Amino acid sequence: MSEQTNVPRPGAPAPSREGPPSTPLEALRGRRFPLSSWPWRSLGYLASTVLVGTVLTTLIIPITFPLLTLGTAVEEMAVGRDHPTWFLITLLVTGLTLLLTFGPLIAVPVARLERWRLRLIHPPVSGGRRPVEPGVLAWIRTRYTEAATWRAFAYLLLLVTVVDAVTWSVLYLFPIIGAHLLSTPVIAGLGQTVILHVWEFDDPLATLPLVAAGAVLLLATPYAAALTAHAHAALARLLLADRGTEELRSELVEVTRSRARLVDAFETERRRIERDLHDGAQQQLISLAMQIGLARMDAPPGSDMERTLTSVHVQAKEIIGSLREIVHGIHPKVLSDLGLSAALPELADRSSVPVRVRVDLPRRLPAHVESTAYYVAAESLGNVAKHAGATSVRLNAALDGDTLVLETVDDGGGGADPERGTGLTGLADRVAVVGGRVLLSSPVGGPTRLRTEIPCHPSG
Repeated sequence: MSEQTNVPRPGAPAPSREGPPSTPLEALRGRRFPLSSWPWRSLGYLASTVLVGTVLTTLIIPITFPLLTLGTAVEEMAVGRDHPTWFLITLLVTGLTLLLTFGPLIAVPVARLERWRLRLIHPPVSGGRRPVEPGVLAWIRTRYTEAATWRAFAYLLLLVTVVDAVTWSVLYLFPIIGAHLLSTPVIAGLGQTVILHVWEFDDPLATLPLVAAGAVLLLATPYAAALTAHAHAALARLLLADRGTEELRSELVEVTRSRARLVDAFETERRRIERDLHDGAQQQLISLAMQIGLARMDAPPGSDMERTLTSVHVQAKEIIGSLREIVHGIHPKVLSDLGLSAALPELADRSSVPVRVRVDLPRRLPAHVESTAYYVAAESLGNVAKHAGATSVRLNAALDGDTLVLETVDDGGGGADPERGTGLTGLADRVAVVGGRVLLSSPVGGPTRLRTEIPCHPSG
């Protein structure tokens, strides 16, 4: 038997389902945020930011030394010390040249490090493009000519200045100062004087207001760290993500959502048609058949009129039966009332090929899952009857955790190919909209196994 392979389908990837928070801001909206791992992840991200910023500042100081000297000279001019203009211009030109030459080269590995570090509190983001040609010169040419490198360079400058200063301030103000204030009674109890700005505390009882302030700062630390980490992550994502890839990803998400909306609209329209056929055309045909039957009873026995009415009556009954089959195929009432466990055996009974059904579903599934699974089962059995040449089919449906697994296995000739238009591509596309996938194994000579996996969380 050949290995199962994904049935190819057009369109966007399956839509993402709701899950745990992926950013600190999303985590803050949950009630269990203080008890989750997000405060520690945020604090770890901020602490590593300070470490990275310190190392980068040490590396950049030699490059920016002329600019630092220029700043010192300007300060000295403010207090009356004169400096030649050519000296100031030389410092400015030299500093900018060194910074613009070596800064982007430092920014590229820093950006890669920051994207890796960003995974601690944010979904991964993609980086810049790869050089088309091999070699160091091609790499340098690509880096200096792409916008991603200069955005990374801007991020590097912000990291060693604003971001590092803000991060250090938050860490110093909340956890460090908070812990210090909380320990003031112990310090005063050991006979040491607690000095806070212009106030001095010798008595442990006098430090109780400091303990309260420290407790407030420590309790606020997770929230301050999460907000700061989220702001830093937003800046990193803005400057370090590949715009083209991010825009394409957003477009794919929108395409997926639009496909889901189309399927919902299709289901709504399909049920409206079913209701109109059942309550409108079908009832009218039944009424017409009854009137024809009454007219046949009044016709003279053995007359041409009786024979004509009898023929019309039979045709009307056949039309009613066909219409009932159409209505049943659109959305069977048993599926809505009793669920997939009852609908699949009924579907198997109507198949022209003998079907053995095994259903193991301990609970009702979400409506969109049941509708999709029934559609897949109906199409699969229809394909078997039309194309497989099979004498028997096995239809199995069971839950594997939070995934519905639906399998049809026939003893036909095999060789099913999605590219030959047997409806398999449409099945895969339909299943993909609800986040599932279709797997096919159909070697020449059979058997053919079609496996469908549909996620069905209880909260769906």
